[in-house]
Amino acid sequence: MAVKKSRVAVGFIVAGVLAVTFGIVMIFVGPIIIDDQIVKNTVIDPSNDLSYTMWKDLPVPFFMSVYFFNVLNPQEILNGEKPMVEQRGPYVYRKQARKQNITFHDNGTVSYLEYRRYFFEPSMSVGSEEDVVTIPNMLVLGASVMMENLPFAVRLLISSTFKTFKEGPFLTKKVGELMWGYDSGLVEFLNKYLPGMLPSSGKFGLFTEFNNSNTGLFTIHTGKDDIRKVHQVDSWNGLKELSYWKTPQANMINGTAGQMWPPFMTKETTLPFYSPDACRSLELVYERPGVMEGIPLYRYVAPKTMFANGSTYAPNEGFCPCRQSGLLNVSTCRYNSPVFISHPHFFNADPVLLDFVQGLNPTEEQHGLFIDIHPETGVPLNVSIRLQLNLYMKRVSGITETGKISEVVMPMLWFEERGYIDGPILSTFYTSLVVLPTVMEVLQYSFIALGLATIVVAVVVYRRLKKNNVAGGAAPNRNSSTWAEEDDNDEEDPLLRDTN
Repeated sequence: MAVKKSRVAVGFIVAGVLAVTFGIVMIFVGPIIIDDQIVKNTVIDPSNDLSYTMWKDLPVPFFMSVYFFNVLNPQEILNGEKPMVEQRGPYVYRKQARKQNITFHDNGTVSYLEYRRYFFEPSMSVGSEEDVVTIPNMLVLGASVMMENLPFAVRLLISSTFKTFKEGPFLTKKVGELMWGYDSGLVEFLNKYLPGMLPSSGKFGLFTEFNNSNTGLFTIHTGKDDIRKVHQVDSWNGLKELSYWKTPQANMINGTAGQMWPPFMTKETTLPFYSPDACRSLELVYERPGVMEGIPLYRYVAPKTMFANGSTYAPNEGFCPCRQSGLLNVSTCRYNSPVFISHPHFFNADPVLLDFVQGLNPTEEQHGLFIDIHPETGVPLNVSIRLQLNLYMKRVSGITETGKISEVVMPMLWFEERGYIDGPILSTFYTSLVVLPTVMEVLQYSFIALGLATIVVAVVVYRRLKKNNVAGGAAPNRNSSTWAEEDDNDEEDPLLRDTN
């Protein structure tokens, strides 16, 4: 029985060693297995149901919020006074995006067109599309700056044309008209006699190009040959580089299409992406770690140098001609119209811009842009991209519509595109990327702990059994020796001999 118990104890020791060994192997092999699954599910492939669906069709709520800068003193501005504005909105639109014409190529890339549509959400908006606001008239004030170097007689003719079509320096129209277009006799005239001068052949609106349109033909890497290149842009509209800017660096098409990034990011990783709306590549930098619904994330933000001018940040010289820091001149890709992009309320811009306009109050919380991303997969969890549209306007002699307007970069509106993973997608994401790795980690250390405990208990039991066996076997030996000695004494007893 003692031998059998000893064998059982030895068996437990062996089992404990195996458990510890398995746990240690899992520590090294587990992360490899998880990373391998991430790679398989990150590659752009129709067989990857979850990731391919997330890439192909926007599966989460995504909204565009628009804020107009309503001009309070248009007549005073024409007299040379400082503009006064008040922010109106937000006017919120649900964004629907879908990739079409998806074509996979033999070189590990895929091409597609992404179409977008916007639907007004009254319940999320402060006001309706029927609200009336006043903003600068881009057709008049923008064209005036564009024509300022033409002969004086031509400028007089342009001014007469504005009067003929009753186009003034400021527009007072409904939000819906300013967003998606309104009828204009001047627009019809220009499209008829100067085709190609305006971006739209129908109604003129600030977001006419956004709705029911695509962002251009993107060709990106699938990651099949190299997961480090997944989502990286190979070309846009067949171009490997742009021609809008002055230097090769400024014309580079860098990073992804701005929807997903390669996996296995570190704090040193940046988020480069190409934005057709900004006509250039942009890059976000790491700010801090965080957690969203239990999922670890890295927050990336715009560096202060993003829209800095060439004097403040030399690499941006290629995006000039520049004005104050914090403004990106996009006239070269906007039909030469004097349009500038900035952060809302001139956040992170030269403070002098705030002196020229009354009614602005920039804060990082409300006007800074960010992307919260899951570093292991490169999938954005929470996104808020905020940009402001500004018009450079000034007095132009010969065009009486410009009055005595002081030279100013005038904010017209700013918008925020935001979205976050929610619902079933978030649950699946959490289960696959948080719960399962955590369970695996718990199991590997549980095996080690259980194995060590089993070994300790089994060793203690084995030693006790061995000690008991030794103790139980020594007593009979001593008794046998005593009995033998007593037998010898009996034989030498004379009484016994006499009896015999």
